[in-house]
Amino acid sequence: MSNATEEYSDLAAQLRIDSIRSTTKAGSGHPTSSMSAADLLAVLLKGFLKYDPANPHAPTNDHLIFSKGHAAPLLYAVYTAAGWITDEEQMTLRQFGSIIEGHPVPLLPYVDVATGSLGQGLPIGVGIAIVGKYVDKLPYKVYVLLGDSEVAEGSIWEAFDKAQYYKLDNLIAILDMNRLGQRGPTDLGWNSAAYAARAQAFGAHTIEIDGHDLDQIVAAYQEAIAADKPVLIIAKTEKGHGYEKIANQPGWHGKALPQDMADEAIAELGGRKNIRVTVQKPDTAEPAAPASTTPLALPKYELGTKAAARKAYGDALVALGAANSDVLVTDAEVSNSTFAEEFGKKYPERFFEMFIAEQQLVATVVGFSVRGKIGFASTFAAFFSRAYDFIRMAAISRANIRLSGSHAGVSIGEDGPSQMALEDLAMMRSVYESTVLYPSDANQTAHLTALMADQKGISYIRTTREALPVIYSPDEKFEVGGSKVVRKSDTDKITVVGAGITLHEALKAADQLAGEGINIRVIDLYSIKPVDKATLHAAAKVTGTIVTVEDHWPEGGVGDAVLEAFTGESNTPRIVKLAVTKMPGSGKPAELLGEAGIDSAHIVSTIKSLIG
Repeated sequence: MSNATEEYSDLAAQLRIDSIRSTTKAGSGHPTSSMSAADLLAVLLKGFLKYDPANPHAPTNDHLIFSKGHAAPLLYAVYTAAGWITDEEQMTLRQFGSIIEGHPVPLLPYVDVATGSLGQGLPIGVGIAIVGKYVDKLPYKVYVLLGDSEVAEGSIWEAFDKAQYYKLDNLIAILDMNRLGQRGPTDLGWNSAAYAARAQAFGAHTIEIDGHDLDQIVAAYQEAIAADKPVLIIAKTEKGHGYEKIANQPGWHGKALPQDMADEAIAELGGRKNIRVTVQKPDTAEPAAPASTTPLALPKYELGTKAAARKAYGDALVALGAANSDVLVTDAEVSNSTFAEEFGKKYPERFFEMFIAEQQLVATVVGFSVRGKIGFASTFAAFFSRAYDFIRMAAISRANIRLSGSHAGVSIGEDGPSQMALEDLAMMRSVYESTVLYPSDANQTAHLTALMADQKGISYIRTTREALPVIYSPDEKFEVGGSKVVRKSDTDKITVVGAGITLHEALKAADQLAGEGINIRVIDLYSIKPVDKATLHAAAKVTGTIVTVEDHWPEGGVGDAVLEAFTGESNTPRIVKLAVTKMPGSGKPAELLGEAGIDSAHIVSTIKSLIG
């Protein structure tokens, strides 16, 4: 055994020992899943990874993502070996209040994204790799450790497909093929050839190795770094490797070793070690020079004309792209409907098509966020439900992403319910610290889209398909958490709250009722989360009753946002919700609004019944 190989072997033993120590102390965790990949990580850490821990956000740092997030004990053992965390910190694994959590989260500066919901690390890696190759044009590599169980996830193959489409030769996936999943063997077991055939079909360069043969691992990384396409290293490993009693044995997934077995395993692995590795520093380089920019000049739409919010979204993206070269846009092959294509025409070098792959769509902008970019992703609002797990995980990652969902509600018309997002507001409102916006005209849409560029966390804008009257001046000011009172008098009987298309139905109803001597207050609740409690409370004091109208199911949308604004208050107003309650079909927008009971006629009849 050469000196280098012996050093790799000793380091791998330490990584296994530390994975056992931390999980045994915690009383839970995944030591066996960590032990199988220890050789792969020892060679990567000592021989190939380039990273400056003093500057975790250095633009040339390589990226290491544990898509196999349950192997977090191994990741923390790697950090300890590199001197990035202390042994004492490592031993706080899974303890309350510790940032050494059961699955990786970016509370540690060396963790790019939260993982643990399987199938997400590689798709996010695609987004990071796109920025490196096409935007910043930097030489960093993106290494992603995959578990063989998670390769059953369709999102993994969406990622490989887009990796080959964009020729991401800076993306190296490492498959820890240890054969055993949570409840038994995986579907392919140790069939390395089958994994290789699938990856090759998606355009990847594959390398099949013994994942415990250190010389083969070294050669594999050398070959991967030199490849001119995305790479999948398929490493045959043993779960629990290094401790004969449990190696390749079922029934040990997610189980910490009791202390007596841990002691026996540590002894078998050669006893406690205190190896510290100096990781190679990355090459010195700066991102590509940013494009020249101009002051932000949002599009303007003339009062009284008609324009679709989705078109204003696209126009606003163009304006943002001119003002900030960090703005990147991606879409799910509907950019001619979401109007993200306007950005793509103007800035093709910053527009990335994800085709009909909504999980990869969201993962890509999470990757953009890792690299500090301002990423926007758009598709039909209904189809974000397909990527919801990626959205909730993005919140855990503390990612800053901006999502635009068009074609929402029954007002889209003839396409029918498969295309009608009627759950999206509830879905997006439930995401941790999210921002949910629902503009009612084109000028408002442009301003809110611009606000999203600076918004932290997960922000979502719902854009109506139909062209609607422009009711706000281009100079009108809007803010996240705000609303607009668009009809008001000293004799208002009831307050009506709408957003998007239902605001216009409320205005029609207000005009009709005013002609009959009945005044109502109308509020445009364009910020669904956070909601403008002050304006709602002021209206409730005057009118006593609030009617909410929304092109959405009654659960979780505008009505519930208004109800929550009064939670815990002693003087809660009467709140009546008008929402879609029956499964819609195809028809003209006006017909469907009427059938759902959310058009101006139903608002009028509801107001009259309430005031007697």
